[in-house]
Formats: sequence, C-alpha cells, structure tokens
Amino acid sequence: MEIEGAEVTAICDIDPPTITRALGYAAKAKRAAPAVHTGSPEAWKALLDRQDVDAVLIVTPWELHTPMALAAMRAGKHAFVEIPAAVSLEECWALVNTAEATQRHCMMLENVCYGRDELMLLNMVRQGLFGELLHAEGAYIHDLRWQIKEIERSTGSWRTLWHTQRDGNIYPTHGLGPIAQYFGINRGDRFDYLNAQSSPARAFAAYSQREFPADHPRNKLKYINGDVHTSLIKCASGRTIMLQHDTATPRPYSRLNTVVGTNGSFAGFPNRIALERFEGKTLMHKNGKYEAFHEWDTNMEPWQKRYDHPLWTRLEAEAKRNGGHGGMDYVMLWRLVWCLREGLALDQDVYDAAAWSAVFPLSCDSVAQRGNAQTFPDFTRGQWQHTPPLAIVS
Repeated sequence: MEIEGAEVTAICDIDPPTITRALGYAAKAKRAAPAVHTGSPEAWKALLDRQDVDAVLIVTPWELHTPMALAAMRAGKHAFVEIPAAVSLEECWALVNTAEATQRHCMMLENVCYGRDELMLLNMVRQGLFGELLHAEGAYIHDLRWQIKEIERSTGSWRTLWHTQRDGNIYPTHGLGPIAQYFGINRGDRFDYLNAQSSPARAFAAYSQREFPADHPRNKLKYINGDVHTSLIKCASGRTIMLQHDTATPRPYSRLNTVVGTNGSFAGFPNRIALERFEGKTLMHKNGKYEAFHEWDTNMEPWQKRYDHPLWTRLEAEAKRNGGHGGMDYVMLWRLVWCLREGLALDQDVYDAAAWSAVFPLSCDSVAQRGNAQTFPDFTRGQWQHTPPLAIVS
C-alpha cells in the first residue's frame, strides 16, 4: 500500500487475526478496505474469480504454493510465490509449463536478492572486481527451534512437521538465490548436478524434550531432517556452490554470502573483502611485502560508497522507512510493481523459481542415496545458453 501504482483490492486468509491485522494496515494507511475472502480452505478460489485482481501474492504453507500459483496463472493473474515455490520436481515443471502456456509472470519472492549487501555484491561481481568467479557459499543458518511452540497457528504449526517428513535442504533459496544471480544461472550458466549429506537429527527432539512434558504431542514426533545439511552444486561452467541449511542448532544467524574468484573474495556475516589487485595496484600485506595471503578488509563504508547498487541507493530512504527485513522486502515489492507497470522482465522468473526450488527434492534424494549425484533438469530447455544476465537497475 506504500508503493505507487499498487492497490490492494482483496485479501484471503482462514485465520481471523490475520484478516483483522491486514484490515488494520489499510485503515492506518487511509486506504479503502480490501474485500475479504475467508471462511473455508477453498476461499482463495473466489479471490481468483475477481476482475479487479491482476496479481496475487501467495504467502501460505509450502504445500499450497504450487497449486495456488497454477490456479492463479490459469485465472489470468500473475503469481508471486513465497519460498520455496515448489517442493517436488513435478511441481517445478508444472510452474514452468503453466507460465509458458498462460504467458503470466511467476516469480518466487526471494527477498534476500534485494538486500543491501547482496545487491552491492552483485554490483561488484558485474564489474569484475573478483576476476573470474570460481566458487560460492550460501546458507540459511537460523535457530528456529522456538517455532516448535507454535501449535495451533503461525508458521511453526505447519513448518515443524516438515522436519518429520523429509531429510534434505528444505529451505534452500535464501542462500542460493543471490549466488544464482552472481553466477548468471539460467543466463549463461546453469546448475548441473548436486551431492548432499545431512548430519544426525538431534536438536529438535532435544528441544522438545526440554520444553514440553514427556507426553506432549511434540515429543511423539520423529524428527528426521538432519540438523546441519550440506549440498555441493556443480554448475555447467565448472563452478561450485556449497549450500547449507541449519534451523536446529544454536548457531548465530548467517547466510554466508561468499564468492571466491581469481582476484579475491567476499564473505558475509560479518562482511569482509580481500582483493589481490584493485585499480591496477597490487594490494600489499601490512608489512609492505607481498605475501601469498593477506588480511580481510572489514571496513565496508568505502566499498559501500563506491559499489552500493543503484537500486538500493534509489530506494534506501523509503526502504528504511517501510522496513521488512532491513528494507529488502520493500525494495523487492517496489521493483516487481515497477517492472509490471513498465512492461519489463522481472529480476526473477519462473525458471529461477524452478531451479532454485529444485534443491529441495534433489537434496532429499541425494541424502537418501548416500550422497549420490542428482541431476538438475534444464527448465529453460536450452535457452540458458543464449539468455543474457538480467541487469537489475534503478
């Protein structure tokens, strides 16, 4: 409601407090109250019948993402889907095939691609600061054990159960999405195959036993998703990606956000950079003598002044005012509305949604097969070889 050209005409949810909160946002913004669809798990279908809806944002439990996106596109609406967009390869293909058949946009709402640090690193990569890229590391390391206590409503009421059903990287795209854009995945390169391993699953059960009575339903669940999951992805170019998932151990939050190239490296959490040459000069070790290694530069202010992405500098004040994970949510929504209004290609398309989400099922299959390699489908049907990288601009 804070973005020019966007109007919230209808909302749908089966949770009354969520409806009340959304209507409160509209009232606070002095906007017309959106129509409400609720009362049954099928109420969302009535929203898709509306003529005053051009696009839908699908923010529901994971198993509903693809069915709702498919129905939206078939109803002539653009579909903006929370992560992951799909939980199986069959669903990935269904999204691709339906988007192509209906010519509707289908974008996964990977907000991390619009964070200040990720946009800056993308700008650095595009300007060749690290030389030829060789390797990257991404992750979703976030202690979410507390969500076990959400029993009747909120995310933990359904997300916790996925830890009892699958063993793999069940939430891959926060770390992977920005790397895919650094590497030009589906735009000059593609994911080729994946090998995966999981640690034992211990932390969720231990937390449940500590926080609940012995006979509590949460203590009757069998948690099988490994606490620390690691996937290694090989790209068609030969480049490699290490991807981790850990929402179970008491580690500090990190997405790693690391790239390694022939001229240097960048790593996040905390941000730091190391370059061999910069502006034609060899960077020296602190003793003035060139060494085979050198220290990280942790002072990001000069780098931000030079390499902050123009999209971020254009929207920084509005992003800080409107918030959403440090402003990245606002930047993402602003950008998708801008692209729709201007008739531009989106920064993430349905092929990205499929390829990034495919890590979920492929990693589970690899773990089940003792780490055996799993091949990524080519959702672009060969077009990745001819599609130029998207230029995310202001």
